[in-house]
Amino acid sequence: MKFIPTAIPDVIIIEPKIFGDSRGYFMETYKEPLFRENGISAQFVQDNMSKSVKGTLRGLHYQLDPHAQGKLVRVVRGSVFDVAVDIRRGSPTFGNWIGVELTEENKRSMWIPAGFAHGFYVFSDFAEFTYKCTDIHTPHAERGIIWNDPQINIDWPIAGGLLQLSKKDANNPLFKDAEYNFSYSSRSLS
Repeated sequence: MKFIPTAIPDVIIIEPKIFGDSRGYFMETYKEPLFRENGISAQFVQDNMSKSVKGTLRGLHYQLDPHAQGKLVRVVRGSVFDVAVDIRRGSPTFGNWIGVELTEENKRSMWIPAGFAHGFYVFSDFAEFTYKCTDIHTPHAERGIIWNDPQINIDWPIAGGLLQLSKKDANNPLFKDAEYNFSYSSRSLS
């Protein structure tokens, strides 16, 4: 596996080594010692999967501490534009975002530590998306930031104006009004 740093150093792209022939392919998507060697010492406790149709935008989601979730995300089928926003007070990249295309073809994963808001936009007819999480889903700790917040200013590649949002995501607060309790100095990145 290749671990690729991004403009936000704590967010890492993981590119698998693919072994293929006429029968198909094999790849490792997670190997704890290798991840640890590359600065990701997360302990995963829940796996999630979603299926979304073209034009769906999910996000920007996170859970408050002490239920914050680090996420290892990847696309099994289709393609998405995946986004992580640093919401850790005191971080040198506070309020910055990183966007990466994750597809079934490139087979990349992205590590998003706790203290980041996460979202994605679906390019393909549908996308199947998996998440390995470091904490369980905890509804009372769920929070969000509106996807088109002008302060964050994410350059979403909305295809032909096609946009589908849940009512919840359409009503998320602005970044300046959102509740988050992450601190860069006191957060573990795993």
